Amino acid sequence: MARGETVQNKAHYKGKEDDFLVFIDDMEAFNKWKTDKSVPMAHFISSFKIFVTHKQGAQGTYDTASKSTLDNEFGTHNDEDVIKQILEKGTVQESEMPERQGNTNDSFGARAAH
Repeated sequence: MARGETVQNKAHYKGKEDDFLVFIDDMEAFNKWKTDKSVPMAHFISSFKIFVTHKQGAQGTYDTASKSTLDNEFGTHNDEDVIKQILEKGTVQESEMPERQGNTNDSFGARAAH
């Protein structure tokens, strides 16, 4: 894998009023959780944050979902309950983040010019 390249997994749930995302760190643990709910969600989700994309699907700007938005869509704003619903009813998407571009040491070029 190139320097800085990474794969990002997210569960996307298309709600009535908005699109919701949860990021998944460990797909193997997530897949195990789907059949065995005794696997703690903390094993595959690093941040218990729910994001909204303002009806832009799984792309676009991600903002943290407000409690009122969660209440309106899921009937609760309990993060763990909402995340379970997104993971169970949503679709998982994988996207590759490109490697970083650019110089590794910008100051080196400045010294070489002297």
